[in-house]
Amino acid sequence: MVEALQRLGISDARVLEAMRLIPRDLFVPEAYRHAAYSEDVSINIGEGQTISQPRIVATMTEAARIGPEDRVLEIGTGSGYQAAVLARLARFVFSIERIAPLARGAKARLDALG
Repeated sequence: MVEALQRLGISDARVLEAMRLIPRDLFVPEAYRHAAYSEDVSINIGEGQTISQPRIVATMTEAARIGPEDRVLEIGTGSGYQAAVLARLARFVFSIERIAPLARGAKARLDALG
């Protein structure tokens, strides 16, 4: 996936490394894990929500220019994948999810990753 993102123009080494280290397949339903690393596929995570395509996550994250001392507020945790990527880059990440089942699932996944 990271090599594909580089071909698409993502060049921030910290963003690429964060996305390499976070196992995206843990953030998608089991039925869709085969597509977890496809750079141009959004995946239904339930409750009418999707996990953004890796290229979208990478583009947004790179554009934010997050430094190691930054604090980040994410609105709409969803699966928790973006929060996990952001946590590799920032000092603190605060993420808010209004849909309780998604919030519980994201918390469990993020807790499991440490």
